[in-house]
Amino acid sequence: MSHPRVSPTTVFTVVTLLMLVLTAGASAEIIDDVRSALDQNNFAAAEAALNSYRGQRGVTAEYVEAYSWMGRAAFSAQQYDQAAAYAKQTKALALEQLKKRPLDAEPHLPMALGAALEVQSETLAARGQRTQALALLQTALVTYRTTSIRARLQKNLNLLSLQGKLAPLLKGEQYFGSKPPVLTQLKGSPVLLFFWAHWCGDCKAEAPIITRLRSEFASQGLTVLGPTRLYGYTAQVEDAAPKDELAYIDAVRKRFYGGLLDMPVPISKYNFDTYGASTTPTLVLLDRTGKVAMYHPGALPYDQLRAEIEKVVAR
Repeated sequence: MSHPRVSPTTVFTVVTLLMLVLTAGASAEIIDDVRSALDQNNFAAAEAALNSYRGQRGVTAEYVEAYSWMGRAAFSAQQYDQAAAYAKQTKALALEQLKKRPLDAEPHLPMALGAALEVQSETLAARGQRTQALALLQTALVTYRTTSIRARLQKNLNLLSLQGKLAPLLKGEQYFGSKPPVLTQLKGSPVLLFFWAHWCGDCKAEAPIITRLRSEFASQGLTVLGPTRLYGYTAQVEDAAPKDELAYIDAVRKRFYGGLLDMPVPISKYNFDTYGASTTPTLVLLDRTGKVAMYHPGALPYDQLRAEIEKVVAR
């Protein structure tokens, strides 16, 4: 039986592609290995994994992201000196990489640099150096205002400074549901801003909680707005056209947010950048004067969110 002849060029191409796939897999594994070790509070194992990877492959964007988890874990453990040292080294590694490529050429480096700046600011604030933390974030926002980490930096700035201030206005030229009101028109009523994303499972889980609370506090005037934005992709299409993504968002809204279909949904990246909604959901509660009473990146259980709304309603 005869077999087709395979040229040396074909063999070389197949071997090269196989090596690239194996290398990419190994690169991604370092992040999982480090996070797994840190989940068990095993900093020594995480350090060993990082040292082994660096010895074999050098400093890559994946390595820098993996290293950034050291600072995050140390901060969570309230080991502030260690957290500051890890964050400083992460930032130095990221800046060295930036000499060779743009920040957003791939996702690992912006994740790492954003984490480093976040941990640096959190550590300063935890030590009572709030002014220095604000200055660090404000400087970083100027430097990275046109990059993907802008919203993350704004989130950390908002966590330190937004509560008690008048809520920034929203843009809503594009929207689903009823037409979004201008926030200044809602003074006199408590307002809940529910920032969500079409891909976000936690947002879908939060929707019934918000539906229930909106009904319970309707007589006290609670208004709920649900800003979202385009991300450039859908579950089926990696590079989706805006009109296709809008259609997908509407389908997600109708499937998972049935109790909130009349909720105004302004669609704008500007809103997410301004409110620092790099985490979804982000929940922002405004009091009757239009000031921010609560700024919370992440989901909240029913009892906790209800308690926050009760405080605003009672004032």
